[in-house]
Amino acid sequence: MAWSRRRRWALWLVGAAAAVVVLAVGGTFLYIHVISGPTPAPLGLKQAGSGTGSAAAGAGSATAGESAATSVAGTWHVAAGSVVGYRVKEVLFGQNHVAVGRTSAITGHITISGTTVTAGAFTVQMATIKSDESERDVQFRGRIMDTSTYPTGTLTLARPIALASLPAPGVVRTYTVTADLTLHGHTRRVTFPLSAERTSGEIAMSGSIPILFADWDIPNPSFTGFVTTQNHGVLEFLLKLARS
Repeated sequence: MAWSRRRRWALWLVGAAAAVVVLAVGGTFLYIHVISGPTPAPLGLKQAGSGTGSAAAGAGSATAGESAATSVAGTWHVAAGSVVGYRVKEVLFGQNHVAVGRTSAITGHITISGTTVTAGAFTVQMATIKSDESERDVQFRGRIMDTSTYPTGTLTLARPIALASLPAPGVVRTYTVTADLTLHGHTRRVTFPLSAERTSGEIAMSGSIPILFADWDIPNPSFTGFVTTQNHGVLEFLLKLARS
């Protein structure tokens, strides 16, 4: 009789454990795919037209290029509508998910002289970056990015960007940019494609920079047995600039 009771208890415990696993996986699936909604699309510019900075630089006459350069020369500062954030792939109880955090707390500028971007620097307030999950944000501000010690992230242009003749308004052109990126108190040089578009009174720029966490001494965001992430992510941005 005692053996029978122990057997029933063992079966009950196994069944309870299985139920917990099912509820965890099922609840996670429900949260990711139903409650939290779709993952925000990557930041970027709509491709009304396109070209590359080097291949398309010769398009148009010299007069048109000079006129376009004159029209954008000066200093341009970050304006409303600018967004910076991260994208990191994670696995939560066996369910694939992309964690996205973003902020609009950005300051900075670029300086254009003639047909060249001669300077550019941007600063992000790291503690203002938020995702759709408050616990993730607590970990981001704490053990991952330690925003109390390293409150800002910065991107500073390291080499001038030759624009040559500018495309017509509304046309997206892509340039190769080299800059110094500072995260978590560490600075590394990065090279990445930058898409740019000018409209009436505004310049818009977007891009994404692959981030290998170890390169900036950033702890892997994974939680053992709960959330597993890749050892890298993406820093993405969409900047709107207005002439000062």
